[in-house]
Amino acid sequence: MTYVLWTIQVLLALLFVWAGGYKLVVPVDQMPPGPITMPGPFLKFIGLCELLGGLGLVLPGLFRVRTGLTPLAAAGLVIIMIGAVAITAMSGDVKGALFPGIVGLLAAFVAYGRSKLAPLGGPPARRAAR
Repeated sequence: MTYVLWTIQVLLALLFVWAGGYKLVVPVDQMPPGPITMPGPFLKFIGLCELLGGLGLVLPGLFRVRTGLTPLAAAGLVIIMIGAVAITAMSGDVKGALFPGIVGLLAAFVAYGRSKLAPLGGPPARRAAR
């Protein structure tokens, strides 16, 4: 299960770091139009959340620091994907809402998997008898 979760985490991290970085770097007027027009600062905020969420999927596990943040990052990305599905579906493109829906389900699997099935921290180490 650990290998499956790590594979999904890395793929999702690549996706969200790319998408979030793109939203942060590209000027708002040069971004392709979405299904619904959104304010530029909101798009930049979403980009920052995607970038940080993508980093939060892998960095705590790689450095073994604050590993409990990984399921929280995944849960935050689930919220973003729920919004993406809702906005895409409201625009009338139900088929287009399939991709963010699948990404959201994968992020939910990581959130559940890293909190219940295979937590990154593992059991606490036993102290040596003095």
